[in-house]
Amino acid sequence: MVAENLIGFDKLPQTIPHFCLESFRRNKKNDALAFKIGDVWNYLSGTEVIEKIRRIAVGLSQMGVRAGDRIAIISENRPEWSLTDLAILSLRAVNVPIYTTQAVDQIRYILEDSGAKMLFVSGKKLLKHAEQAIQSVERIEKLIFFDEDARPEHDNRALTLTEVEKIGEGSGDSIDFDKLLAEVAADDLATIIYTSGTTGEPKGVMLTHQNFVSNIVAISKGLPIKSSDRSLAVLPLSHIFERTVFYVLCSNGVSIHYCAAFDQLASHLQEVRPTIMTAVPRLFEQVYHKIVKKGKAAGGYKTKLFDWALQVGQDYWTAKDMHESVSPVLAAKQALASRLVFSKWRAGVGGSLRFFVSGGAPLSKKLSYAFWAAGIPILQGYGMTEACIVCANRPDDNKVGSIGTPFEGIEMKIAPTDGEILIRGKNVMNGYYNKPEETALALDAEGFYHTGDVGYVDKDGHFYVTDRLKDLFKLSNGKYVAPLQVESLLKQSPLVSQAVVVGSGRKQVGALIVPDWDALKEAMQAEGVPTEGSREELSENPHFIKRLQQDAVALTRELSDFERVKRVYLLPREFSIDKGEMTPTLKIKRSVIDEKYGEAIDDICGS
Repeated sequence: MVAENLIGFDKLPQTIPHFCLESFRRNKKNDALAFKIGDVWNYLSGTEVIEKIRRIAVGLSQMGVRAGDRIAIISENRPEWSLTDLAILSLRAVNVPIYTTQAVDQIRYILEDSGAKMLFVSGKKLLKHAEQAIQSVERIEKLIFFDEDARPEHDNRALTLTEVEKIGEGSGDSIDFDKLLAEVAADDLATIIYTSGTTGEPKGVMLTHQNFVSNIVAISKGLPIKSSDRSLAVLPLSHIFERTVFYVLCSNGVSIHYCAAFDQLASHLQEVRPTIMTAVPRLFEQVYHKIVKKGKAAGGYKTKLFDWALQVGQDYWTAKDMHESVSPVLAAKQALASRLVFSKWRAGVGGSLRFFVSGGAPLSKKLSYAFWAAGIPILQGYGMTEACIVCANRPDDNKVGSIGTPFEGIEMKIAPTDGEILIRGKNVMNGYYNKPEETALALDAEGFYHTGDVGYVDKDGHFYVTDRLKDLFKLSNGKYVAPLQVESLLKQSPLVSQAVVVGSGRKQVGALIVPDWDALKEAMQAEGVPTEGSREELSENPHFIKRLQQDAVALTRELSDFERVKRVYLLPREFSIDKGEMTPTLKIKRSVIDEKYGEAIDDICGS
């Protein structure tokens, strides 16, 4: 059965712009897309969105964009990103998104490897960041800026998006947009997204319109999305997760509000009051630690009430998740905790949220239970660039810790040899651009994509990811350790900002920890420990090390002995993309970390 909001869409050509444009036409919303300028929210109606897409597409066509041309975009989240994307796709051209956090050499590589003909840039800040790469790629014919004041005077390739629209407006009679749109086919290449792998150069993942549309339909059937919903887009649209979600929400008539930066999130949540939203575990960890910090700082009976509510919530949702009976007393306690404590949590995310969908990394059970107890359901999901969004928990079928069940039309299985998760379906990529050997390694003869993730499936069909195959490491005693699961436990500590579990080839497991320095200093002051000195000095302070070590030991106590973290090494600064320690999607480059901090790892893990 087709999802209610998509009834009749099966008669459309199965392409992204057909689905999105038809939704804008059908729903006729005044707030189809929303964005903030200064202190004021601005809204684009569905009719205005369609007209802007038409003008941009016709303008690009007049400028020489043809089927198959590669058009790159580097921009933070804003409506122009989506409008330009849909215009590109309406011309049978190919969108090549670039992360705003991508290193200059990677930007250059993507522009050269993809053969990008044009590049859209949001504004001055990103131009400054990427200018060295842009100037070195002669193939780029046009640079198009979203911000009017970003256009460099000295570059004759440069113009603004407004100028492109004017070209389109003046060419409306000579170029038939509907005719161009009608030529787009399901098997046309829609995008090349370069994966920010933790090893080697980026690989260009080729995804067709069918890959995305099959996902739109399957997710719309699997999740209760309403045309009356409001969403806040905070994850990068250059990432497969948020981009696929945009297409899904757009096709279902959801009002989409853009959040350009994480530091705007708190205020945007209050103003937009979203009903559905996507996020990553890092966001929930930060929110949870802030809430805990505030609750602990209240003092007296308020702190006791807060601690009581947290424990009640854990007990209640552990029982619910394990399908155990909830006693009337525990149910009454949960209702009281919800009214007295958790109501403030709900207000903090706008007070209207029906559910979050989380992906990208594991979220610990403790944090998941806390949010569910607060009436903020988090549905863990799973996907990757090569296969869009694959599976997720559902509001009425959720197992905390799992990644849920596959969406309709998607096959998932566990390889019997090494436990690798394999995927097959219309959502799976065509292959890696210009990399036939890499494609052959990733896609087997039966059409299954080899994800590189290790996991298992339970008797109810819920899948679980335990780690990445390449991230598993072996201790000198022959025992294998899955670092992601251990790291998710360590990040439950409000004193931990980042944690990397190490110990490959060593005697025991250890952890490199970047503390939340403000929280750690407060904790040490409460214990009467002096906190003067630089972060470099405090990282070597035995009292500080001991305090983090205590948390690590306590949080990993339930693991097997060889998996427990017994010693930690503190780092003064966070791991970063600029230093080559993380990918643009904030995944740790473990080989870089192992090499860079080899002596420290030997010290805490034994050589």
